[in-house]
Amino acid sequence: MATRTPVSFRRRIAGAALLPVVAGIVLTSQQEAAAALPAPVWAEHSLLRVMKTAAPKTASSITLYAARNETESYQVVVNGGAGGLSRVNLSLSDLVGPGGAVIGKGRMRPYREHYVNVTRSSPNLGGTNRPGPRGLYPDALIPFTNPLTGVPLNGTLKAANASVAARTNQPYWVDIKVPATATPGSYTGTATVSAAQGSARIRVTLRVMSFTLPTKPALRSSFLDWSQNRAIGRQLLDNKLMPAWAGADAGTWASRYGLNATNLYFYSGADMSTCRMSSPPSLSTLQARATTLRKPGVHLYNYTADEIDGCSGLTRTLQAWARALHKVGAKQLVTMAPTPALYTDGAGGHGVDDWVVLPWMYDKSPARVREALSKGMAVWSYNTLVQDSYSPKWLIDFKPMDFRIQPGMINSSLRLTGLLYWKVNGWTSSPWSNVQTFQGGYPGDGMLVYPGAQVGMPGGAAPSMRLKWLRDGVEDYDYVHLAKRAGRGAQALAITTSVGKDWHTWTRDVRALSAARLKLALLLDARATTR
Repeated sequence: MATRTPVSFRRRIAGAALLPVVAGIVLTSQQEAAAALPAPVWAEHSLLRVMKTAAPKTASSITLYAARNETESYQVVVNGGAGGLSRVNLSLSDLVGPGGAVIGKGRMRPYREHYVNVTRSSPNLGGTNRPGPRGLYPDALIPFTNPLTGVPLNGTLKAANASVAARTNQPYWVDIKVPATATPGSYTGTATVSAAQGSARIRVTLRVMSFTLPTKPALRSSFLDWSQNRAIGRQLLDNKLMPAWAGADAGTWASRYGLNATNLYFYSGADMSTCRMSSPPSLSTLQARATTLRKPGVHLYNYTADEIDGCSGLTRTLQAWARALHKVGAKQLVTMAPTPALYTDGAGGHGVDDWVVLPWMYDKSPARVREALSKGMAVWSYNTLVQDSYSPKWLIDFKPMDFRIQPGMINSSLRLTGLLYWKVNGWTSSPWSNVQTFQGGYPGDGMLVYPGAQVGMPGGAAPSMRLKWLRDGVEDYDYVHLAKRAGRGAQALAITTSVGKDWHTWTRDVRALSAARLKLALLLDARATTR
């Protein structure tokens, strides 16, 4: 933060509000004179899905804004034109910036977007947030190389040498992982689409701001993989989300990859269907697990019970679990709305330390949420299925904004400090072609990654676009967190509530979100110039 932001750079960012800014990206419609491909190629921002038969666009350059140690994304789209294309590939150049500084192409992760077929739409409850129609949606991301190691891949599903049918689109996704040491300023490079029929080039500009995002996100999270797959855990961490199980990797993941929370993984058996709860494990059993997982900067919790708002008679057992967990330095996490009987464990601690609420749970008792926060307990948000008609949804046939707005803007506005998701690898028998995961009617629910074997990563996982949008929301939360630390919390709150006030009032306008994020960035850049 000690680097002074050039005044001209700050003016360019401030003036960007006059341009078509979307999610940290500025699009222009300049055409590259050297483009020889006999088919449309254009740049697209990351918060719009490109449907298979959507009309081509003309933007041949793109400008991105990012902090240091942030991942910023964009899309390159090629249309098959009148006759179709073969052997289509995407190549990226280094980005060259101030004084010859370079963000190398090794910091970039390209993917070919894979369309999946939503054969049965999510339930439509008729409110203010409704699913899209049945049909093909880009969602799975096929990497050109292993996104964690850079090693070339050779699966049955390949990113390289694709064929694009006439008058259909093939989008590519590109992540740029900005180094924490990057010099602030403007960097330029190219993304080139090549095919047997010719090539076309997109000009890429990345404007790196003067502040740095933390490697360990400010937002805690718990994303469950019931198989406790190490490779899936790394994929989540690579996208700023915390695997619920860290095991023997906790130390490495905390020191290298930003792990900020992990679960002891002792479950009581209590949920809405059972309303029955086992006693806590012995202290020696809890202590053995806690000793393995307890690492500096890592929030140690136990996800003890799930959605038990309608259950009675569990208070004393929950308090017993809390007392046992507190003795080994862990917190108790339960998915339910705050209830006063569990504000205490009967021994000076809280009965529930981390309350996790679905939107309808929050709206059922917002005063109780505020009360729990005032007493020093934490409240997280949660998402699954379609349980109301108004809040964001994480299913494939809902808009990208649904994923982006919850982690950062709504959580910040409501003072929620964590994010939970029940499962990330709830695959069907053929997940790359069948995404109707939960009872056949909730496309993509419980499935944020795809099995890696098909793309050449046996035992691993390939990300979805939805995972990337959630990551971007976590980074939005970091913007707000940094603004609070800089003494600009009131201004940051005014910005977040303008686009994500609560579960009912949140923008669907991508440009409005982009403008809000730039305002947050300017709060941080303005702070940097005074140091």
